[in-house]
Amino acid sequence: MQRRRRRSRETEQRVWHPVAPLTYPHGVSATSRPASPGLRGAVERASMPLLTRLSRLPRVVPFLSMLALLLVGAFLGGPVGVVLVAVAALFLAWLLYLAWPKLGGNERLMRLAVIALVVAVAVVQLVPKP
Repeated sequence: MQRRRRRSRETEQRVWHPVAPLTYPHGVSATSRPASPGLRGAVERASMPLLTRLSRLPRVVPFLSMLALLLVGAFLGGPVGVVLVAVAALFLAWLLYLAWPKLGGNERLMRLAVIALVVAVAVVQLVPKP
């Protein structure tokens, strides 16, 4: 009887939630983490409310939003398409700036390559076709 109770308690605790809570290491919270000095600290503090909101969304929502921006911008073309792709590039650059201190060399290079590809799409759309 006790084994069944233990198993049911364990399965109750492992219930899948579509939105994972924002967790920090033991003893650290969003406000107790030491702020970076200068411009980086100001950008991190200003970005915290939006990042908190983004972390509460299901993980697929930001991905699909970026995919929609890029696809609509790429297929629409013209000035509107350039603006949509540029918004996507700026969002990716903002996330890269915030994550830069925690990333390794390969991770930085891959994220820079993605941003360069998005910027290249915007430039190709901006240049008139002969």
